[in-house]
Amino acid sequence: MSKEKEMTTLGTSVGSDDGQSLNVSENSIPENTSEFNNFEEDFRKMQQEMFRQMDPSYLKTITMTELYDTVYQSRPPLIDGLIYPGTYLFVGAPKLGKSFLMAQLAYHISTGTPLWNYPVRKGTVLYLALEDNYNRLQKRLYQMFGTEGTENLFFAISASQLGKGLDEQLQGFIQEHHDTKLIIIDTLQKVREIGGDNYSYANDYDIITRLKKFADSCGVCLLLVHHTRKQQSDDRFDMISGTNGLLGAADGAFLLQKEKHTSNAATLDVSGRDQQDQRLYLSRSHERLIWELEKTETELWKEPPEPLLEEITRRITKDNSVWQGSPTELVLLLDVDIKPNVLTLKLNVNAGRLLNEYGIRYENSRSHDGRKVSLHFEQA
Repeated sequence: MSKEKEMTTLGTSVGSDDGQSLNVSENSIPENTSEFNNFEEDFRKMQQEMFRQMDPSYLKTITMTELYDTVYQSRPPLIDGLIYPGTYLFVGAPKLGKSFLMAQLAYHISTGTPLWNYPVRKGTVLYLALEDNYNRLQKRLYQMFGTEGTENLFFAISASQLGKGLDEQLQGFIQEHHDTKLIIIDTLQKVREIGGDNYSYANDYDIITRLKKFADSCGVCLLLVHHTRKQQSDDRFDMISGTNGLLGAADGAFLLQKEKHTSNAATLDVSGRDQQDQRLYLSRSHERLIWELEKTETELWKEPPEPLLEEITRRITKDNSVWQGSPTELVLLLDVDIKPNVLTLKLNVNAGRLLNEYGIRYENSRSHDGRKVSLHFEQA
């Protein structure tokens, strides 16, 4: 092989990975230096922001524009109009039939069976029946539901207290059962820490706040069975045993009451952050001991149709399940008279509804190429 050929071969191989020659132009050094300086500047700003947020006096805030520019994926209700992810109190007098209604809710959610014609989303349920034993549970469930069992409903008749192992037990269960949607603690008093300050407002508020933090982080509904006090009140929810700290920290509450203790008729008052206040009139079956809905005081409120979401559902279907592009391209696809930035704002706000009601996941991201949105059909 000649020396000339050897030199040619060596000169070609050095830059073969990136396709660039060994010759360095005069403009390349300043360009690379600029990119490095930009990276250094971004890193410096990131460090400054990190140290600023570590300062105890720092108050993290976001603007209204930033709020609108963010997509928050809401979690769908377990039972439409009744039970949502979060932390709820379920309150009633002793021996009123609360545990039977808890078993009913647990069974319907674990099987996905509609309850009183309310749509139900199926998921795993954990029921801490801390005032029962397995023999009583067996007889109760058989009387209520017959021989139709389910693998998605789990029971425990003992558990640790809050702050003394309960958190770890619940977390461990969810790690084993990722589709857990509902955890019932029957009763709250059984898992409360023992102390002389149990019934102060601060302590009541702290207990529910700790449980709410767990429920929110795991995306489950935590239903806490609790008792009413004997004193009557004009506001029914003031009859919850303990201080107002319990209800103040919870996402909502259910109150089961009878006019006569021997009657099979009862009212179920519902109040919460994610649903309208309502009253349900129930009656308890003599034969099966299940609660049946007689009537509701008011019809459940439903959001009016949103034309933009309706138009998306016509374009994004099971057969045409994925779309990606810019907001401008989405405006053209939907053929709507709306500015691209207004379109993304409306979809940011309605992302949860689009997913929960129509089964279409919406995502919005920004890169150096501009803003990109995506729509993905997930369920019917």
